[in-house]
Amino acid sequence: MSTRPGSSSADLARLVRLLGGQRRWMLGGAAVALLALVANVALLAVSGWFIAAMAVAGAAAAAINYFTPAALIRLLAILRTGGRYAERLLTHEATFRILSRLRLWLYLAIEPLAPARLDLLHSSDLLSRLQADVDTLNQAYLRLLLPVVVALVALPTMLAVAAWFSPALALVLLGWLLLAGLLVPWWAWRRGRGAAVAALQLRNDLRIELADALAGALELRLFGAEQRWLQRVDQASAALLREQRRLSDLSGAAAAAVGLCANLALASALAIAAFAVAEARLPGPLLPMLGLFALGVFEAVAPLSPAFVLLGEVLAAARRVFELVDMPPAVREPEVAQPLPASPDLRVEGLRMRYGPGQPWVLDGVGLHLAPGSRLALLGASGAGKTSLLQVLTRLRDYEQGSVLLGGSELRALRGDDVRARCAVVAQDDYLFHGSVLDNLLLAKPQASAAQIEAACRAARLHDEIVSFPAGYHTQLGEGGALLSGGQARRLAVARALLKDAPLLLLDEPAEALDATTQRQLYEALGEAMRGRTVLLITHRLGSLAELVDEVALLRDGRIAWRGPVAAWREAALPA
Repeated sequence: MSTRPGSSSADLARLVRLLGGQRRWMLGGAAVALLALVANVALLAVSGWFIAAMAVAGAAAAAINYFTPAALIRLLAILRTGGRYAERLLTHEATFRILSRLRLWLYLAIEPLAPARLDLLHSSDLLSRLQADVDTLNQAYLRLLLPVVVALVALPTMLAVAAWFSPALALVLLGWLLLAGLLVPWWAWRRGRGAAVAALQLRNDLRIELADALAGALELRLFGAEQRWLQRVDQASAALLREQRRLSDLSGAAAAAVGLCANLALASALAIAAFAVAEARLPGPLLPMLGLFALGVFEAVAPLSPAFVLLGEVLAAARRVFELVDMPPAVREPEVAQPLPASPDLRVEGLRMRYGPGQPWVLDGVGLHLAPGSRLALLGASGAGKTSLLQVLTRLRDYEQGSVLLGGSELRALRGDDVRARCAVVAQDDYLFHGSVLDNLLLAKPQASAAQIEAACRAARLHDEIVSFPAGYHTQLGEGGALLSGGQARRLAVARALLKDAPLLLLDEPAEALDATTQRQLYEALGEAMRGRTVLLITHRLGSLAELVDEVALLRDGRIAWRGPVAAWREAALPA
């Protein structure tokens, strides 16, 4: 395997380094697994010798020390049983710790990519990398690294023991072990890596098809397209089953090959030992002992073929995860961040931004000034760049040219988290999590008191409705706040912004698609939210929102085409 960046060996080395945080648990699991393996092989060998020796002694009516080997057999049995139990405990503890570490590492790595980079991925593909691919990587220790490490440590010792009794036996065992523990796994990996990669990709494709089918179930029914979509799901499922069958057949063939090698090694050991016994070079009771020893040694190599079949899937999953992690963030944090200025004064000068090199400018020379306490409505048609400007101001997207100053400090010189701490955002599509009303409110201020939460909800004209819910503030909202009406969801977002108590209030289409009654309630809530704050209200239709602002600016073709007081806007009657 190549060692260049992005190659299979580089991905495997990177994965091993990533798992190294649980090194103690991993090594502890390997140690007890090794103990259990050695105890099992020794138990087979000693038991074979003991039975044969007792038979020979009985036939010759000779005396034999019964107690020492019997005690050794009991000790080995206890070590084998206890070792396997301890192995399960330690290796599974290590596995769960690895899983926890992987999930946290991946989330922290991709969090800076939102939203600019993650928007390029299908949500099901992203979830598949976060869950299914991480689950696959989590098997790397238990089913791949652990068997390899145990085999590498155990086999030289066992071959040395065999050589002490018979060098010829050690050489024969070495040949069969190389075949079963090296050539067969290599063959399994070579034959299975294509199917493993294909199976991983097909599982991802199937999840995407199923997610789209569930999300668009209503549209599929309305247009009578259920059967056509089900056929796509069936085709994806059938393709996945074909690859899984190939992997299953390959695993079965590899297991059979290892079993054949083990039996041939047993026959070879018995033949060599029998020849040595016939020449009186070995005592007779060693014949069954060496045969069972040779058979037991193959327990060390039996897991290697399944491990190398899994290797292709692990490497494919690692590549998908590392591709995600290695995406450059759209916004780079400063190496040495400036302290956050106290003033909420916001000044934008000559701002130019686009989504990628060679693409058209979304913002092309925007200039704005929001003095502390001012309220500005930014109007523009769909696609004018309003939401892009909001994302630039909150450090979710970067800008190529121009300047954005917050309290006199360049935005690029400030940490994104610090900038967002000064902003309370109410978006048209504010997301509500699958939790309680209280859970969603505490996102803004985890340490908020009950009195502060109630005050924010009263200001948002929502408290009375919340207490009428079955469980009050502990009522579960469902996915995306499904149990709330559009107006309630919007006012809950306002309450969350009030609870944050940030000096800059940024509003993105807050009243879109609401009826007149709900809009009135929302305007009252927004009026409360705007008190004492610097406000930028983004909308494509001003309407009654004009009562909440002092000035209006028109964004057209990525530039500010007009700015003036609300009264002048009404007189000019300019189209957005």
